[in-house]
Amino acid sequence: MNVLSCSTNTFKVLYEISGVEVGQHLYWQIGGFQVHGQVLITSWVVIAILLVSASLAVRNPQTIPNDGQNFFEYVLEFIRDVSQTQIGEEYGPWVPFIGTMFLFIFVCNWSGALLPWKIIQLPHGELAAPTNDINTTVALALLTSVAYFYAGLSKKGLGYFSKYIQPTPILLPINILEDFTKPLSLSFRLFGNILADELVVVVLVSLVPSVVPIPVMFLGLFTSGIQALIFATLAAAYIGESMEGHH
Repeated sequence: MNVLSCSTNTFKVLYEISGVEVGQHLYWQIGGFQVHGQVLITSWVVIAILLVSASLAVRNPQTIPNDGQNFFEYVLEFIRDVSQTQIGEEYGPWVPFIGTMFLFIFVCNWSGALLPWKIIQLPHGELAAPTNDINTTVALALLTSVAYFYAGLSKKGLGYFSKYIQPTPILLPINILEDFTKPLSLSFRLFGNILADELVVVVLVSLVPSVVPIPVMFLGLFTSGIQALIFATLAAAYIGESMEGHH
């Protein structure tokens, strides 16, 4: 009962985190739900960028690839290597999921630094990278949790749950809580780093608008890419762990 209570409390914490706000927001009422309008706008822009890029990449493949095709093939090979390293021999079906996570987070993070969101005026709030909102990172983390539970159950059936009493049943509460705290660490790590990066750039631009922010912006681009890689690598590692049953 204590374990179930702790698990329930973890989900309650995640739900309460989704209400965390930094600054003002543009709210839309969709059905019975209140959503952050600016997050949907920037997310749609990111999705459009990815869809257009993917369409251009597969529209006219060449036997001797050009520069653009080489770039997209390199990205695909990189994602496959990450998936294979973390998941193992059965990585194939998970390449689309890991690749989608990596590319969506990567473009979201870079959009906060490269796209001039601030020049678009909203009635309330302002546009920023989608991953600058805790709702986005929590949603991505919960998707990852669903993915690794599905991977374990599809591979082992109900025998998947035997991992919670290994190597000894004494660790049952800790093993259960471990699975429910993974979304917390994934969401907070991504949200905190992107929010901190954008706040630092905004403060430096307001203080020294000409020279000083430029190195910080380049550093932000680097760390944004690293955060996307970390999230995708951990997602693949969790899926591989659930399929293999080791820690």
